[in-house]
Amino acid sequence: METTASITVAHGDGIGPEIMSASLRILQAAGAKLDIETISIGESIYNQGHSSGILPSAWDSLRRTKVFYKSPISTPQGGGFKSLNVTVRKTLGLYANIRPCVSYHPFVDTKHPKMDVVIVRENEEDLYAGIEHRQTDQVYQCLKLITRPGCEKIVRYAFEYARRNNRKKLTCLTKDNIMKLTDGLFHKVFDEIAVEYPEIRNEHWIIDIGAAKLADTPEVFDVIVTPNLYGDILSDVAAQIAGSVGLAGSANIGEHVAMFEAIHGSAPTIAGQNIANPSGLIQAGVMMLVHLQQAEAATAIHNAWLKTLEDCIHTADIYKEGISKQRVGTKEFADAVIARLGQLPSKLPPAAYANAPQQSASHTYSKPRATKEIVGVDMFLEYANPNPDELGEQLQKVNVDGLKLVMITNRGVKVWPGGMPETFCTDHWRSRFLSPEGTPIAHKQIILLMEQLDELGLDVIKSENLCTFDGAPGYSLGQGQ
Repeated sequence: METTASITVAHGDGIGPEIMSASLRILQAAGAKLDIETISIGESIYNQGHSSGILPSAWDSLRRTKVFYKSPISTPQGGGFKSLNVTVRKTLGLYANIRPCVSYHPFVDTKHPKMDVVIVRENEEDLYAGIEHRQTDQVYQCLKLITRPGCEKIVRYAFEYARRNNRKKLTCLTKDNIMKLTDGLFHKVFDEIAVEYPEIRNEHWIIDIGAAKLADTPEVFDVIVTPNLYGDILSDVAAQIAGSVGLAGSANIGEHVAMFEAIHGSAPTIAGQNIANPSGLIQAGVMMLVHLQQAEAATAIHNAWLKTLEDCIHTADIYKEGISKQRVGTKEFADAVIARLGQLPSKLPPAAYANAPQQSASHTYSKPRATKEIVGVDMFLEYANPNPDELGEQLQKVNVDGLKLVMITNRGVKVWPGGMPETFCTDHWRSRFLSPEGTPIAHKQIILLMEQLDELGLDVIKSENLCTFDGAPGYSLGQGQ
């Protein structure tokens, strides 16, 4: 027997309150057994001076219920305000973002009638770590962080998802032809784990051609796994070409907590007008009920929603002359879904969920720690003169035992020695010092190097140790080396 589940609900900003009200009415009409705790997040909390957009009491609710049903929120423009979505995902360890993107042809207009793709997006790392700095007058930096544990968690989750849902193929998308260490790690882990799932076809595509193929021929994909930023962009593209971003929901899964939300934003320009499509949040609610082992209500809602689309009762975003029969508002769309509870679609494939043990989010890390040795250092400098030869002459005055200047780059391109005069240079320079014999160096040599650079009047803005791990270089070459 299904038991009542405690959930935390946030009505959000913009269209959030309208679509949440519509979605909750449908869940309750379908017999979902929910004990709801309501919290305030987003714009109203930002305006109270809380830069994270969430109060400590809200965290207490989330940790208590372990399930978050969330409407979209607005993050104020400008510095000092952090994305609440990213904060919640990272703070609660919601490492897997699952976004089904399905075509509902011929009832929702699409160029891709056979599309049925699930995008599994890594949710905690990559550029979304949000670690940014202004380093010089001209140059800003954002750090891209990819970890082996993070890769192992999301790749294994994707394979388990494919197995559990009878999917036949998993595609990995990265840009490891350029980012050989970060995206290279993601691809490497994918290949390692793929051998444990011989029944699931696996393949890797470079992200740019993969995205082009997804937009043109999405039916060649089944499940896609990809790092954070790519997954965010691709899932919006996939949802839109399937019919509308407004139709897609998502699940954010962690080891302890799960969050369910529509993939679209708060759309403040249409707030309060009863025209927003609640479908994305309804679909997220279905995913939440499956997670909560309330398969009967999930099945009823999904099929009633499909029947509503089949009957061509559409909100403004998907209404199309010649296809749609009735244009309705947010409330009226919810009424139409409720009226069809217990009915099945006649042309679209009906949904059928069954209560089953939740997919395990636990993980183990497969690699022992490597032996790490420091063999050099990259010193990043702010230097206004755009002449790399002059900077090279200055840096060659440095004399630290065991370190030799081997390269200067600007925006990653080698400009000394033997640079090209056509290369455009900013005021941000990387000077690479390596041990001539590749023998390990000590931190005190790096400190001495920094002291000598300071004595030369050079502005060191950052340093990165150059290390080997089990003898393999843990750093990339400069472009043009």
